[in-house]
Amino acid sequence: MTEGITHRAGRREWTGLAVLALPCLLYSMDLTVLYLAVPSLTADLAPTAAQLLWITDVYGFLLAGSLLTMGSVGDRIGRRRLLLIGAAAFGAASVVAALATQPLVLIGARALLGVAAGALAPSTLSLLRSLFPDPRQRSIAIGVWAASFSVGAALGPLAGGLLLEFFWWGSVFLLAVPVMALLLVLGPRLLPEHRDPHPGKVDLPSAGLSVATVLAAIAGLKIVAVGGNTAVAVGLLAAALLVGYVFIRRKQHLAHPLVELALFRDRAFGTAFAANLLSLAVLAGFELFVAQYLQLGFGLSPLLAGVWTVPSAGGLVAGAMLAPVLTRVLRPRTVLVAGFAVAAGGFAWFAVISAQPSLGAVVAASVVVAVGVAPVGTLGADLIVGTAPADRAGMASGISETGLELGGALGIAVLGSIGTAVYRRHAGGSGGTFGEAVERAGHLPGPAGRAALSAARDAFAAGMQVAAAVCLALCVATAVLVRVLLARSSGSAPVR
Repeated sequence: MTEGITHRAGRREWTGLAVLALPCLLYSMDLTVLYLAVPSLTADLAPTAAQLLWITDVYGFLLAGSLLTMGSVGDRIGRRRLLLIGAAAFGAASVVAALATQPLVLIGARALLGVAAGALAPSTLSLLRSLFPDPRQRSIAIGVWAASFSVGAALGPLAGGLLLEFFWWGSVFLLAVPVMALLLVLGPRLLPEHRDPHPGKVDLPSAGLSVATVLAAIAGLKIVAVGGNTAVAVGLLAAALLVGYVFIRRKQHLAHPLVELALFRDRAFGTAFAANLLSLAVLAGFELFVAQYLQLGFGLSPLLAGVWTVPSAGGLVAGAMLAPVLTRVLRPRTVLVAGFAVAAGGFAWFAVISAQPSLGAVVAASVVVAVGVAPVGTLGADLIVGTAPADRAGMASGISETGLELGGALGIAVLGSIGTAVYRRHAGGSGGTFGEAVERAGHLPGPAGRAALSAARDAFAAGMQVAAAVCLALCVATAVLVRVLLARSSGSAPVR
C-alpha cells in the first residue's frame, strides 16, 4: 500500500491514539460500573422491578442498536465531528444520570448514554485508519484500542466499588465527565477529520430498520438467557428476522445504502467478522458463569469477585498487544487459528475441572481463554478496517462493533440456556437458580446447609463444564473454518 510506505505515524498520531483510547475505556466501563451501585440506587430511587431492568439494560440495548447507523453517519458528516458530538452527549448524559432523582430520568439518561456510546465506538476505530495508514503501525494501534476496552471492563467494578465506599451512587457516572471534557479539548487538535467525499443522504428509514433489527435480536436473546417468557423471545427474534429482511431488500434499491453488504464478499472481511462474533460469544457467555461462581461458589463479595477478574482482563490486554507482534512473523490466518487453539485449551481445562474447582483453577483457566481470544478480536478489527475502502471505514467499524455486541448477546443467551438446563437437571430438588439455591442453603442448619450448598455448587459446576465443552467445540470449528476460508491469504501483514 503506497500510503503505508510514504507516511508513518509520528508523535502527534500516537498522542491521538491515547486520546482515542479514553472514550473506549469509558465505553466498556459504563457497561459494568453501574452493577455495584444497584442496591444503593434502588434504596434511593425506589424503582419498580421493570424500571430497574431498564436502568441496567437500556444502555447496552441502544448502544447495540445505534452502531450500524452511527458508523455510516460518521462517513457522511465526518468521523471526528461525530466523535466530538458523541463525547459532548456522553458527558452531559452522565451528569443527568448522576443527579437523577426519579427512575424515569435515570432510564432516559442511560438511553442517551447508549446512543452517545454508539457514536463513540465506530468513530474511534475508523479514525485509526486515518491516523495510521501504515499497516504495521495500525496493527499496533488497534491492539492498544482493543486493550483499552479490556482495561475499562476490568476497572468498572473496581472503580465503582471504591467510589461507593465514599460517595453516593451517582458518583459512578461522573467518572466520564473529565475524560469527555479532555477529548473535546484535544480531539480537534490531534485527530484528523475524514469523511466520504460522495456520501449521499443519510437514509433515515434504513437507520430505523437497522436499529429495530438489532434491538429486537438483542432483546430476544437476553430473554432467552434469563429464562424469560419463551413466546416473547420467539416473537422478538422473529420480528428481528422480518425487519432485517426488509432492511436488506430496501438496501438493494438504494444508491447510497446505510450498510453495503458487498463488503462481506471480501473473504478476509467476512471471515474476520465471523471470527470476532464467535470469539466474543464464547468469551462473554462463559464470563457469565465465572462471575456467578466467584460470588456464589466461593462466597466472594462483588468487589472481591471483581478483583479476581483482573487477571483475565490482564490476559485480554496481553493478548491484544501480542497480536500485532505476531503478525510481523506469522500470517494473520495462523494467528487467528492459534488464538482459537489457545482458547480451546482453556475451555478444555474448564471441561475437565473437578466437581468443585479451586479458585486458582478457575482464574488460571480464565486467563488462558482470555489470552487466546484477545488476538482474535484485535486482528479481526484490523482485517475489517483494513479490507474496507477508506471512504467506508466508519461503516465497516460499525459493522465490526455490531458483530461484537451480537456475539456477546448470542453467547450469553445460548451458553446461559445450556448451563441452566444442565444445572436444573443436576440440582434435583433444589431447582430454581444457583443464587436461589445458595440463599436457601444459608437458611438451613449446619450440616444440612453445607450439604445443600455443596449440591448446588456441584450442579452449577456441571453446567459450567458442559458450557466449556460447547465453547471448546466452537473454537475448534471456527479455527478450521478460518484456516480454510483464508487459505489464499499470503504475507505476514493483515490481508488487504
